[in-house]
Amino acid sequence: MLSHNLTLIARAFAYLMVSAVFLYLINNYLVFWQDFPGTYSLFQHYGWFGLETSELESGVGSGWAQLIFYLLVLGGSVGYAMKTRERRLEDDSIRFANLSAYIVRFAFWSVLLVGFADMIISFLRVENFLEHLVGDWLTEQLGRPIFRGTYIHYPLIFASLFIAAWFRTISFTWLALMCVLAEFLIVITRFVFSYEQAYMGDVVRFWYAGLFLFASAWTLVEEGHVRVDVLYAGFRRRKKALFDSIGCVLLGMPGCWVILMHGMGGRGNSLNSPLLSFEVSQSGYGMYVKYLMAGFLVIFAVTMLIQFVSYLLYSIGAWLEPEEKADHPSYYQLVSGDQTANIEGSH
Repeated sequence: MLSHNLTLIARAFAYLMVSAVFLYLINNYLVFWQDFPGTYSLFQHYGWFGLETSELESGVGSGWAQLIFYLLVLGGSVGYAMKTRERRLEDDSIRFANLSAYIVRFAFWSVLLVGFADMIISFLRVENFLEHLVGDWLTEQLGRPIFRGTYIHYPLIFASLFIAAWFRTISFTWLALMCVLAEFLIVITRFVFSYEQAYMGDVVRFWYAGLFLFASAWTLVEEGHVRVDVLYAGFRRRKKALFDSIGCVLLGMPGCWVILMHGMGGRGNSLNSPLLSFEVSQSGYGMYVKYLMAGFLVIFAVTMLIQFVSYLLYSIGAWLEPEEKADHPSYYQLVSGDQTANIEGSH
């Protein structure tokens, strides 16, 4: 009975946590990008849940709509966990690992496509080829960060959603290779041809930041992160699972939430501000992707949080099983053996 109740609580907590992080991103978009009032306005501007207003205000209705939607999603998450209570924790662990892997694939293709496209535009612009190809008006518009971001970057990012669903296997080895080749090109052009432009260094930083942050979630699957195993290495399997569960709840997930809430808590916060203003570097004729690098931290926090949820469910399942069970798979065997995460070579 205790095992059944703990399983149900763990699954409900997992679905609540993942639903909450996506609702937080949706609320952030609605409030700061689309100027919705948000649920906070029901307390800050309109009194207790907007009930103290003397007249009907549009902000109250929109705030209530958002609040009801969020509560329905959170309640639906708990309801789904209870409805599927017979499902094994390991199955849900794989599902969340798949979700994290899809987001990583989407981010990978976004970085790849946007990097190449923006690098080509920056090259043509700095060498004065762009106006001959697209005309003076479009050349001027492509020199504006908001235009390039809206009409070049965003469509490529949107296309990456479908590419990531179609190509289920990617390799970070190729992204690492592109970083090396781009840096090698800088060395050759600088010391052999005495030629270097700002966009050349920008693309290296852009790709390397994506490589480092996007691969972190899968490195957690492979247990490749640096850890001090002075005591942990000597623990038996169930004790390791117990400490892994505690670490996920008390350290891993709160750390991801700190990144999101500190960086996206307001319009001027460190992650929202660059994304909203299409911030670019001050090096003239460089790439216009600096604002997207702020979004890398969002992807990092979201994928790591989902991966911690997945690891938590696996750890609880391992802790509930008897110690003498010898065929219990490792987390990496569980996820990668299912052939669903499909991300290779993250190191």
